[in-house]
Amino acid sequence: MSFCIRKRYFANLTILIGVGLLFIQDCPAEDNNMINYPDTKRVEVVDRLHGRDVPDPFRWLETDVRESEEVAAWVEAQNKVTFQYLEQIESREPIRERLTELWNYEKFGTPFKAGGRYYFRKNNGLQNQYVLYVQDSLDEKPEVLIDPNEWSKDGTVALAGTAFSDDGRYVAYGVQEAGSDWRTYRIMNIADRSLLDEELKWIKFTGISWKPDGSGFYYSRYPQPDEEAAFQDLNLNQKVFFHKVGTPQSDDVLIYERPDEPTWGFYSDVTEDGRYLILTIFEGTDHGYRVYYKDLNSGDEAAPDFGFRRLIDSFDLEYSFVAARESTFYFITTKDAPRKRLISVDVSKPEVDWTEIVPEAASVLESVDLVAGQFICEYLENVRSKVLLYQVDGTPSDEIKLDGLGTAAGFGGRQSDDETFYSFSSMITPPSIYRYDFDTGESELLNRSDIDIEPTDYVSRQVFCESEDGTRVPMFVVHRRGIELDGSHPTLLYGYGGFEISLMPRFSITRLMWLELGGVYAMANLRGGGEFGEPWHRAGTKGQKQNVFDDFFACAEWLIDEGYTTPERLAIQGRSNGGLLVGAAITQRPELFGAALPAVGVLDMLRFHRFTAGRYWVDDYGSPDDPEDFKALLAYSPYHNLKEGTRYPATLITTADTDDRVVPGHSFKFAARLQATHAGDAPVLIRIETKAGHGAGKPTSKIIEETADELAFLVDQFKMRLPSFED
Repeated sequence: MSFCIRKRYFANLTILIGVGLLFIQDCPAEDNNMINYPDTKRVEVVDRLHGRDVPDPFRWLETDVRESEEVAAWVEAQNKVTFQYLEQIESREPIRERLTELWNYEKFGTPFKAGGRYYFRKNNGLQNQYVLYVQDSLDEKPEVLIDPNEWSKDGTVALAGTAFSDDGRYVAYGVQEAGSDWRTYRIMNIADRSLLDEELKWIKFTGISWKPDGSGFYYSRYPQPDEEAAFQDLNLNQKVFFHKVGTPQSDDVLIYERPDEPTWGFYSDVTEDGRYLILTIFEGTDHGYRVYYKDLNSGDEAAPDFGFRRLIDSFDLEYSFVAARESTFYFITTKDAPRKRLISVDVSKPEVDWTEIVPEAASVLESVDLVAGQFICEYLENVRSKVLLYQVDGTPSDEIKLDGLGTAAGFGGRQSDDETFYSFSSMITPPSIYRYDFDTGESELLNRSDIDIEPTDYVSRQVFCESEDGTRVPMFVVHRRGIELDGSHPTLLYGYGGFEISLMPRFSITRLMWLELGGVYAMANLRGGGEFGEPWHRAGTKGQKQNVFDDFFACAEWLIDEGYTTPERLAIQGRSNGGLLVGAAITQRPELFGAALPAVGVLDMLRFHRFTAGRYWVDDYGSPDDPEDFKALLAYSPYHNLKEGTRYPATLITTADTDDRVVPGHSFKFAARLQATHAGDAPVLIRIETKAGHGAGKPTSKIIEETADELAFLVDQFKMRLPSFED
């Protein structure tokens, strides 16, 4: 599978003046609705950054909770206060029960074909993890291949990635524990379901690509970190290895390394015919890649750099490998095309001569697959999926008609296949799975989720808001049909705005639950995302990050001006970079919102690059080590911009103790400072999940519990009356 396809699922000196043991009672109980927040120690830590003294009184909360009894005690105390508050909300249990009921439906992943068999993932309803099934044909009864629910009693061990050998003998699969980004890979003999002895460890941010004969595969891994540093390891010096099936990891052959470039990461991909090894090199989160390649038939493994030849040797532009036909390679690129186009190059010719196959369009080219001798091009047209087919010479062929305005995904396969599979859903249309037949040009419905919802009961519309600088910002708004625009409706506004990630109109059980409760849901497509190509993305990065927040404020004000809600009944929500968005929003415009749900957020913008994957994010955020970037980061960093004596909206921060993507110290420090500065009577709480990470691999039971608590928190703040769920 190409790098282009896989990357979808895919970011001073400190002066210690003195460590004091000053404890403070952050907020008097009588001013905070009788909530007795835990005492939080302050330490006199000040960073001297670019000529400025920047205090960091809660620096000690950055320590891994598993390494500090003091931090663990703070976590326990905060959770005690939070859960005592949540438990007194009368609607909490009915919401959890109804959410569990809604969640209990069969969920199907998009099928794919590998080694002559069909595979798909399925969840019977409330299983903690999806189960991987196999079948020899679509007409046969599926059999369980891998059931990760058997790996742990609490469901916190997940299946995280699979790679099937071309000959159908083996599957290499990743095991993820407690939501960590680290993966341990095992190899299964598919015929008898037996596991081979070897285990491959210290793997993250990579794929696995088999040799066609099934003898082994190429992959990347990091050096083994110190045991105590594994959770916050900076992930430097990734290397490419070849693993031969049946041998221990210690015997793996080093293929490529760059000790002179410790921040580089590598993704290896064997072409479908097995002739070439494509090495895609990345440094951060930007889609700018170096591309090297090697002819595996050349026999020059002993040559410098394993005999790799350099096709693209800068990070300036995107060159995402799609597929190869003999010596012709196909790439998605942003070269001379901010909305991307498809190009090719014949590497057998002495000169590098690029040929345009599919030109740049008015819509954004999201991904390309080469299946059945045709390019399947997925476009974003005004934040909706559109799928077009082209012959290999670029001649337009057909369009895969979608069932409305929503989001399609899938479309994988091999050049020799005559079919592909995809999913489709919209804001109010449950997911459906389709098989597309290239011979007939028709799509066949295979599965449709059976969910207790009548789409005609709801309205989903796309609107446009005008941001501070006049930019038109799209937003989807969903609500029950026939509501009066009298400003009375509790409204939940969701956003992200970063890393060229597009928020698409997809179906969500959580959203359905909020609509049942009588709420209005809005999803903002902010600058920083990928909805309108590279210029839209760049306009929300580094020194222009304030555009993202201004876009968000414009969406909030539109909802108020149009009569959907009022500031007192407007909640905002975001995860990860979206957690940063929510944190910045309530520090800049606390009066505009009634409640906030920042989840696993990047909230300290001056130290994010010092932990785990944070160093990758300087592409979007800029570097705190750069004087100009520092000024912009300090201006909006949520942790640093909380002001004493401010009335902040009701806030429920959520994070997890083993999140090694955005370390929980971000949320810990923000919560401590928010409680210390807050002058209002609205609750400001933090909910800290255990044995969970950034989100991937989280068991269904934990997702339902956390979601129910967030919804109950909003219902309580907005004094919402529960409907009768039995009607």
